[in-house]
Amino acid sequence: MYERILLPVDESTSSSAVLHHASELAHWDDAEIRLLFVADTTRDSVTVVGNDVVDALEREGESVVEEAAETLQNLGVDYSTDVVQGNPAPTIVEYAEEYDYDLVVMPTRGRKGISRQLRGSVTEKVVRLSDRPVLTARMKPDEELTFPYERILIPTDGSRSAKRATSHGLALAAELDATVHVLSVVDDSALGFDVRSMLSGEESERGANEAISKVVEEANERGVTKLAETIEHGSPSESIREYVEGNDIHAVVMGTTGRSGVDRILLGSVAEQTVRSAPVPVITVSPDEE
Repeated sequence: MYERILLPVDESTSSSAVLHHASELAHWDDAEIRLLFVADTTRDSVTVVGNDVVDALEREGESVVEEAAETLQNLGVDYSTDVVQGNPAPTIVEYAEEYDYDLVVMPTRGRKGISRQLRGSVTEKVVRLSDRPVLTARMKPDEELTFPYERILIPTDGSRSAKRATSHGLALAAELDATVHVLSVVDDSALGFDVRSMLSGEESERGANEAISKVVEEANERGVTKLAETIEHGSPSESIREYVEGNDIHAVVMGTTGRSGVDRILLGSVAEQTVRSAPVPVITVSPDEE
């Protein structure tokens, strides 16, 4: 599934769990990792001083990718490197599309300081803009990321984005022989106590059941038989996080946008909140992913 993996790096990546997790994916799928450093030419200090600073950023980038490459070499992973200039988030997205990468791996937090290249907002922008699947993972040094994934969570609301994410998640589960947990969260926060709200709630419950049924149907078609089905009520992002922690989930696969209106279950903001808070890797898939 992931023969070509793009891993944008900054000065904090070489010692992070993300680099090791990407290497595990590469070993599993016999993939090559491209280490990419984006010299941020949008910063005021860069545009004011000019080429000397840009050259310094590129030299910094060469040092960063060299350090990360040394780790990959020690782990026995095929890799290549590149240093480019630009605005980090759109540059990463355009690079992944131009060179046809199967997966972009991003940390959810970079190192603080004037030299940082990746930070939470950059990762979230890549998640929002990318038409390629994006795997995000927290960079806490005391946490270990599990691979192969034995339990994969697929949150769904039946929307176009959720359907594409479902197909991706089920294909991954089939390759790994993983158990798929299908979760649909009914957001009750917008509902009151009058009759109209009660009817809307019943409609949302019906929609959640239908969304889960569609996932189960596709899972059966793909030969994925180890399934768990759950409907929760409450905040979608909180419910997803609690489900991950309560069921020892190893990865989440979800869409970046969802339905709008009173029957909404997943929104773009829910994906971003999940990316920010989930203690496991989150693979986001856009509606436009091929």
